Amino acid sequence: MAVAATELELAEGVAATPEVDDLRFGIVGAGKFGTTLARAAIVAGYDVAISGSGPADDIALTVDVLSPGARATTTADVVRHADVIVLAVPTHRFRELPRDLFAGKILIDAMNYWQPADGDDPELTAALDGTSMIVQGRFPSARVVKSLNQLGYHQLEENRHPRGAPDRIAIGAAGDDRLAVRKVMRLLDRLGFDPVDAGPLNNGLVLEPDGSPIAATYSADQLSKLVSC
Repeated sequence: MAVAATELELAEGVAATPEVDDLRFGIVGAGKFGTTLARAAIVAGYDVAISGSGPADDIALTVDVLSPGARATTTADVVRHADVIVLAVPTHRFRELPRDLFAGKILIDAMNYWQPADGDDPELTAALDGTSMIVQGRFPSARVVKSLNQLGYHQLEENRHPRGAPDRIAIGAAGDDRLAVRKVMRLLDRLGFDPVDAGPLNNGLVLEPDGSPIAATYSADQLSKLVSC
């Protein structure tokens, strides 16, 4: 069952004893989405480490210019730095990463499979329960949550608003590890979005785009109804 953040807190009795967030945050993928997300996270108060596909020096200038305040590093250092890590690489490249790389980490799958860019991938094409189930299979010891994939980088930049703003939009988080989902929802709230618990990981299929050039945006109520169908 999908619920918005305030409902989740009340249901689990955490409103009276809020948890303290670990503000160390990692991003694997220094493309347009990764650097935009890094900027948003820095504004939200996070200590951000970001990696590309090679040595840190390869992305250092890009990160300095596009995400000032973030630290360009290696993927191994990103994993050491943070317990919450966003996987924002081109979808066809996630299998290049070692299976045990994210052991015990909350791994936010922000990827979307798009055949024109990622090529023909029969396994992802046939993923009837969503591509995040394939990602979880690749990284079995990670706590995979499907989230942050609903918006393009422009929309991510332009749609962040304070809690309670009438025009705040929602982003879902789907995962089988309930504590991991809660932590991702708090991250979404800090980033400037209304978080919605989208249920188990296979519900991540509902969060995947339909191929439209501009992703649809939803209020928390609209998205809760969508993932509950």
